[in-house]
Amino acid sequence: MRFIFPLVLLIVVHSNVKAQGCSDAGFCTMGAMKPDQPYNKRIAVKLRSMEISFYRGETTLTPIVYVATADMNFSLNRKNSFQIKVPFQHVDGHLASTSSLSDLSLCFTRNFVSSDKFDLNFSLGGKIPTNNSNMSAPDGNALPMYYQTSLGTWDAISGISLINRHWLIATGIQIPLNQNKNQFDWHRWDNGQPDDSVQFAYVKRYPNATNLKRGIDIMLRIERNFRFSRFNFSVGLLPIYRITPDVITNAKGVRTSYDLQGNKAMGLAMSWITTAGYSFSVRSAIKLLVGHKITQRNFSPDGLTREWVSSITYIYRF
Repeated sequence: MRFIFPLVLLIVVHSNVKAQGCSDAGFCTMGAMKPDQPYNKRIAVKLRSMEISFYRGETTLTPIVYVATADMNFSLNRKNSFQIKVPFQHVDGHLASTSSLSDLSLCFTRNFVSSDKFDLNFSLGGKIPTNNSNMSAPDGNALPMYYQTSLGTWDAISGISLINRHWLIATGIQIPLNQNKNQFDWHRWDNGQPDDSVQFAYVKRYPNATNLKRGIDIMLRIERNFRFSRFNFSVGLLPIYRITPDVITNAKGVRTSYDLQGNKAMGLAMSWITTAGYSFSVRSAIKLLVGHKITQRNFSPDGLTREWVSSITYIYRF
């Protein structure tokens, strides 16, 4: 136990610096695509578990995103499991503060291969929106996607992972099925102070997102694990490539994938991720995560860009 408190202190200190991990779209923490997955051949049947996590993400502008998530995992039988994620999100920034239940995640995972050397898992699931991404500031102005607690879309998700004692390699795809109803366009912003050029210059830094139709994402997770009797650590890379561009309605009423500088809303966002875990017993454990961006897209109307992310998770197995 004397090792736990320095470890927690180290992560808390890091959480106040700046990290980007998986975006709040969250599909890289679903099913076969989750980081730091258990690999234990002494347990023939995976037990049902619940994870309670607290996440903090610093965006590239002033908003800071806080998310508390209940992640429930059910073993249907020896090969099949089902995951439900219920997050509550709070965003605090210069333009407003917003809070509500965030998008729900459902995921079915099938273990196709289980041998002494590796596991091969496949996941299929989706995300359910909890609002239309149309929250407004107290003065009535439509808020950018940075402040929205839901992406406002129904998403289809699938992925596959290969796990052994030392490595986790996973890939997945997320396909939004509709456009949302966000109405933010800085051309229409009214701050009630026409001479406040500083405020308006700040508002213009947010990408327009009117009637946003997000593009398709493909992710790859490569993770090296170090497992001991009670401790486990991992380091890895998480590239997410938007293979089709986001589409918005610009100030002229034209559907486009470009901002005023000519940047297209697609391409690579990548971050490094590190985790540390400690098992108190067979039933309970704690996991800490820190991530930081390596590269990001120049135009991201979905507001999912992060500088630093950190989270702490308590795991209980029934």
